[in-house]
Amino acid sequence: TDSTIEKIKIDLRLEIERAWDAMEIEPDTDANLEEELADVFASHTPVHSNGLPSKTTLRFVDAIKSAMDEAMNKFPNLVLMGQDIAEYGGVFKASEGLVEKYGKERVRNTPICESAVIGSALGLSIKGYKSIVEMQFADFISCGFNQVVNNLAKNHYRWGQNADVVIRMPTGAGSGAGPFHSQSTEAWFFHVPGLKIVYPSSPKSAKGLLLAAIEDPNPVLFFEHKSLYRTVSEEVPDGYFTYPLGKANVLNEGGKLSIITYGMSVSWTLDCIKTNQLENDIDLIDLQTLSPIDFETISTSIKKTGKALLITEDTHTGSIMAEIASQINENLFKYLDAPVVRLSSADLPVPFNSKLENAFLPKKSILERIQEILAY
Repeated sequence: TDSTIEKIKIDLRLEIERAWDAMEIEPDTDANLEEELADVFASHTPVHSNGLPSKTTLRFVDAIKSAMDEAMNKFPNLVLMGQDIAEYGGVFKASEGLVEKYGKERVRNTPICESAVIGSALGLSIKGYKSIVEMQFADFISCGFNQVVNNLAKNHYRWGQNADVVIRMPTGAGSGAGPFHSQSTEAWFFHVPGLKIVYPSSPKSAKGLLLAAIEDPNPVLFFEHKSLYRTVSEEVPDGYFTYPLGKANVLNEGGKLSIITYGMSVSWTLDCIKTNQLENDIDLIDLQTLSPIDFETISTSIKKTGKALLITEDTHTGSIMAEIASQINENLFKYLDAPVVRLSSADLPVPFNSKLENAFLPKKSILERIQEILAY
């Protein structure tokens, strides 16, 4: 009724005026950069979990599924959302069988509307839930870009409300899927304060890092290379275990060159090192977390080797490796015996044709770059 509408308006006006009056009597804000930086993320003290003594050989995609299963069991307030993730199990079958185990209230198919799904995930967090959103392909996050960079990323800094959301991002080239299903999109978000970015390279790290991302009350973009899903397998601890976010993994220790990489490029580099018997020469660092980056591990390695090769599948200009190269140059220049070298994909949309795609990717040039730097 008209009278009800008028009462609502009066009540809202009074609420605004009370809030304004309370603000007016507050002291002026002091600029303390340390406090400001601390407000970007909700505080979280992770508790490391080791899992069970037993292990099972899992493919990458199986490790992802195992992590979600363990998390759904541990956190009854966790909801999975995405296109065709329930009965169909998702386009990559990463959630296959979970709807039968946990029900359609917790494993929810969504419309093809990424902005609405990510917005719903934020709403769930405000109501005390956790959520995992699956992008069918990482490329499609562009349709929910505003929700990620202006809502999830900034909510805690703006008004103390955390965004307990993990967005799973099937990513990467090498499968002939073309320019709209193969992009490396991690650098799009690297520039945005308030987002954590994780990119595992193996089944074991995929499970441990995904469980850590789910525990973390802050927004995490979790990148999963599509070409790793069914091509790599290893023994993975059974049960619930976590690996710390923000910590790199040294996969090989050598004394002449530090190679810093992540994702599918880790497999390429390991193959190159082993095939060419370079184990004694190469310190191989798998970043695992891209934001925050573990500069301590990078620094320790470069102080030992004096040389750095940064490898990424992403296109060259403006990649995350450009920032790492800058940090090395600013902080470790006196330890360098050669220029920092970046090896990336070409500055092209990802081609469909397999020959063009292979030419686009940096895999073919890894050995050549290693030899050039070692000989410098």
